[in-house]
Amino acid sequence: MRDDTPSRTAQLIAAARGMGRLLPDDVRIADDPYGLAFSSPGIARLVDRTHDTRPDRGAAIARIPGLSMWIVYMQVRTRLVDDVVRGFVAGGGRQVVMLGAGYDCRALRLPELAGARIIEVDHPATQAYKRSVLERLGITSPARYLAWDFETHPMDDLPGALADAGHDAAAPTLTIWEGVTMYLTEAAIDASLRAIASWTAPGSNLVLTYMTRTRLTRSLAMRAFRAVVNRVGEPIRFGWEPDELPGYLAHRGFALVSDVSTFDAAHRLLPPDYASQSVHTDRVVLARRAP
Repeated sequence: MRDDTPSRTAQLIAAARGMGRLLPDDVRIADDPYGLAFSSPGIARLVDRTHDTRPDRGAAIARIPGLSMWIVYMQVRTRLVDDVVRGFVAGGGRQVVMLGAGYDCRALRLPELAGARIIEVDHPATQAYKRSVLERLGITSPARYLAWDFETHPMDDLPGALADAGHDAAAPTLTIWEGVTMYLTEAAIDASLRAIASWTAPGSNLVLTYMTRTRLTRSLAMRAFRAVVNRVGEPIRFGWEPDELPGYLAHRGFALVSDVSTFDAAHRLLPPDYASQSVHTDRVVLARRAP
């Protein structure tokens, strides 16, 4: 991303999460009332008009080519990560690090996180814009903010900066690394995983999303998405294949717990007519810090 510009892909993802409100109530599996605040005014107006004038909101978005599948996909991905958060808290976890947080507002929208220590780490420009939007809305997030330029600051320094922000390396931590790995080089991913391992106590959890190399090269939908993000200066660079991920993580201090396709999850979580609108885009991984 450009040094002084908030992430455009984070804006697109937040808009897709926010547009989940266009889905029928019995299909909406992840509700983000804040997402549209980070989108463009044009998108927000479109959603308001659709929401106000059409009782069948699902039918309305179905008529917008390509849009429905991204909204459904984001519903599924968001729900899968939300469920990891809920499971962590239910098991007694009270510390969350959001790496490359973007415009994620889990600290505000998930009641399970009330009382948890949440540290959001992101690029200074993106984080500043997020904070300005929430301030304009009169909303105070319980999250602690740590501005971090991943291009210029070495990952080896991040554990110390987290400690300064209040992170307790001896306590269980859930690190959320959602929608990030595909934009990084393999060297940056390696450095990041080793840094995450250094700030998480044994038994802590990591949830990350990734795209498979096969889908990156063969999917027409992904080719179109790659063209969009290339134009805004945030190119997609990297993907794993599922069979190589367990060994890759183990070499860096993590044991794979689960690796779920968003496409398969859509068919488990949604009615068939909505599940069929999902796309083979990425996978959601839960890993545990090895002893």
